[in-house]
Amino acid sequence: MPEGLRIIGVDPGSIRCGYGVIELRATELRVVDYGVIEVRRRAEAVGARLHFIFTHLQAILARTVPQEAAIESLFYARNAQSLAKLAQARGVAVLALACAGLPIAEYAPRRIKQAVVGHGNATKEQVRYMVRALLGLEETPRLYDATDALAVALCHSFRRVQPATLGAPRTWKEFIERFPERVVSAAP
Repeated sequence: MPEGLRIIGVDPGSIRCGYGVIELRATELRVVDYGVIEVRRRAEAVGARLHFIFTHLQAILARTVPQEAAIESLFYARNAQSLAKLAQARGVAVLALACAGLPIAEYAPRRIKQAVVGHGNATKEQVRYMVRALLGLEETPRLYDATDALAVALCHSFRRVQPATLGAPRTWKEFIERFPERVVSAAP
């Protein structure tokens, strides 16, 4: 049984579905697990791909035992077919979370970036860097999907406790002021 509040964050996708589980204990955060559920692109029919995401997410939930869930909401896609595939994968992820009896919170991509980086127009690299810094990861997750899922979980955890109580900087400016030794300038 988990000691603190465990939160799973999900970054849904039809090919790669990122997940990140963190634990909130009083005033500290720790990573429990993170990764990516990767579906073979053309090897399987749509139903089989969605079933793959569903069953793998169920196994992750059984192994990590989160008490709350957060998922990224739908955003603009370049074409209707991409949006439909994303919506299907997101629906399957929501179903897996709901079948586990978890309360599910949804966050827009801009809100997640705002919570983790300090502004809603952050780049993937900025999100990746701050996730690593906030969670004290020794290495950066290989795929953005895992980093994005951890960012979703962080965003949700910040509803529970103010980031200042965790000792985490809320903006890039605050991060630079508190950790000047971590700033590397790009010299010409």
